[in-house]
Amino acid sequence: MKISVVVPAFNEEKLIAASLASIRIAMTGFTDKGWGAELIVCDNNSTDRTAELARAGGALVVFEPVNQIGRARNCGAAAATGDWLVFVDADSYPSRELFGDVAGAIETGTCIFGGSIGKMEACNGAGHAIMLLWNTISRVCKWAAGAFIFCDAAAFRKLGGFSHELFAGEELDLSQRFKALARATGKQVVILREHPLVTSSRRLRNYTSGELLSLLMRATFSPRRFMRSREACHDWYDGRR
Repeated sequence: MKISVVVPAFNEEKLIAASLASIRIAMTGFTDKGWGAELIVCDNNSTDRTAELARAGGALVVFEPVNQIGRARNCGAAAATGDWLVFVDADSYPSRELFGDVAGAIETGTCIFGGSIGKMEACNGAGHAIMLLWNTISRVCKWAAGAFIFCDAAAFRKLGGFSHELFAGEELDLSQRFKALARATGKQVVILREHPLVTSSRRLRNYTSGELLSLLMRATFSPRRFMRSREACHDWYDGRR
């Protein structure tokens, strides 16, 4: 068994070193089982030292020139040689225990796709409320958050990976397609709960309440246009870090 950990990264020089250090420790959850593991970072056309720091952190670095999260994840997956893919965002910090839970899900032989509930580091009451709401939706709907997704590599490629038409919500689209495949093949989609993924609260720090409210309104009342337009999703791509 071999696991490929894929990290999409756009202008992540502030956080990527710490994230990769956390990921490398977490990967012992696989290697201690005698499994192979590789770490791949997709530099999504960064203008800072992201690629340099990723190489220093021991990752294989690949390059995707089109600034789009789905393309970045697909580019990293195209370079992967593992039987399973684990996608982790560059501002997130998985634990060895979380990766151990992933290994356990794989070992059941029934899982084909999954994610984890999350926890924001150093966030306020609003951040906790947002995470509580999302974690509930994720568990009920079996939707994996983009910050942490694991899946069978062959099934991922069979489905065509992440959509290139979406600039946001691509993880929900992939979750829905994997749920359909799971039903058709007698497999399961799981959302892990024991060891939440810790992720950055920088969006709460870097954007005003008005900007976040505007983002929510756009996503709620015009979801199709929002997800398919880079301009509408500029909060994801403006490079504010």
